[in-house]
Amino acid sequence: MQRERVSENVYWFQSEIYAQVTAGAIIGPQWAVLIDTLMPQETLEVRNFIENELMVPVRYVVNTHHHADHSWGNSYFPNATIIGHLRCRELMIDKSSSALVEASRENPFFKEVSIVPPRITFSSGHLYLKVGKKQLNIFPTPGHSEDGISVLLEEDRILFAGDAFMPIPFFVGGDMEELTQTTKAFGEMSLENIIQGHGDIILRGEIEEAVRVNLAYLKAVQKTVKTALRRKNPGEFLANQDVELFGKSRVSLGGLANELHQRNLRWQYQVESFKQNA
Repeated sequence: MQRERVSENVYWFQSEIYAQVTAGAIIGPQWAVLIDTLMPQETLEVRNFIENELMVPVRYVVNTHHHADHSWGNSYFPNATIIGHLRCRELMIDKSSSALVEASRENPFFKEVSIVPPRITFSSGHLYLKVGKKQLNIFPTPGHSEDGISVLLEEDRILFAGDAFMPIPFFVGGDMEELTQTTKAFGEMSLENIIQGHGDIILRGEIEEAVRVNLAYLKAVQKTVKTALRRKNPGEFLANQDVELFGKSRVSLGGLANELHQRNLRWQYQVESFKQNA
């Protein structure tokens, strides 16, 4: 696991075992807030750093959404209160437990993990949390998933975006149009940093271009899918649309970029096909 001090009392963690997934921590004088947990294989390393090196307990864990690489480490913080979208709680109760059973069959490690859904939830508006001198503004950012939320450190203008912002915008199971609107909103927030749900930190001078490139990618996916709908062999056409043709690198996200891109194309094709046949 990599870690970096982003600002005073603000830390960033990046996984070395899965898709460069990230987490963050805001450290107060008496307790800390953790934003996401990485995969549970690395959660204890995060906890040990905060509680043993920085010498504060984790009082709150914010799940930016329900996916395993962001929430399955919750159980390692039994004294913390979990915060998330109402839909995050519902999805963890309905789906995560069965997914964990399946994961345990493939990797015995997961038998040590349990699903702990958010206890404090909201579905609209803003939730505010004060940590020392820093105010956290927690708000919905749908698109990647229906339960997506992000966390803005208002004084620092640092945004923990979760998977609403990634090197490859990813919306399988979500909604591409909502993700487009969320991405546009990020570009209007006068941010110092964007902490992506996966990948490296985006610095102030890089944000405008990163937003532009991600919006261009989403627009290109939409155009490509509309072309595929007019083809006799749409599956073959989409399979030949390499991610680098869309301005993205194949090597990002630990080499998963093209796989995620292809899943985007297939998902959006299904969405547009359904609309045509409705």
